[in-house]
Amino acid sequence: MDKVEKTNAEWREGLSDLAYHVTREHGTERPFTHDNFPDTPGTYRCVCCDAPLFDHLQKFEAHCGWPAFSAPIEEELVGHTVDERFNMRRTEVHCARCDAHLGHVFPDGPPPTGLRYCINGVALRFEPEEA
Repeated sequence: MDKVEKTNAEWREGLSDLAYHVTREHGTERPFTHDNFPDTPGTYRCVCCDAPLFDHLQKFEAHCGWPAFSAPIEEELVGHTVDERFNMRRTEVHCARCDAHLGHVFPDGPPPTGLRYCINGVALRFEPEEA
């Protein structure tokens, strides 16, 4: 997968203010403020570069205020970094193609992975599966 690189001005031009803040400035949308994505077949793509990141089959209701997934479509599509901001130690996840901040991953998800990818809804675009 080719890396996508743009200037801040180019990113800002193609994103809403909130999407830019979350994905390019490592922000977080407030919980329960993003419309929930449908529970229909489809793919959740990076809002910045359109990379396919999560499948509807890995989505689950975590009651945390953000979309939650048990795994990405492919492990190499999502990068991990240590986030020590706000006096916490968490694992941040980002799009491996464009480095967009997506959210964080926690070890409290359902089997078989035991992981909860807690993702900012504004960082994703849902693409329904074609019938």
